[in-house]
Amino acid sequence: MEPQAAKNVVKKLQRTAKTEFAAKDIFRASMLSLLGVSNSHVEKDRTRIIQHERLSPLLLFRDERNGKLVIADGYHRLCAVYTFDEDAMIPCKIV
Repeated sequence: MEPQAAKNVVKKLQRTAKTEFAAKDIFRASMLSLLGVSNSHVEKDRTRIIQHERLSPLLLFRDERNGKLVIADGYHRLCAVYTFDEDAMIPCKIV
């Protein structure tokens, strides 16, 4: 993505309201694989979930050119939540 296009996406993400999607649907749309609990970042986020800490919403971008969803921020958080409940509704911002 060109730098100016990325800046435009960031501005749109800052302005957009939060929504929610099921963890399994985000994975399906992104075409990414699930990281295991042995990943140190996933493990840290799992600990935060167990301690009932709030996690930041995922930042998502619809890549219409390639027909998939890009997880701009929050991939490890998504993997951590998924290990507990694939149907969990995940707070997101999507453009």
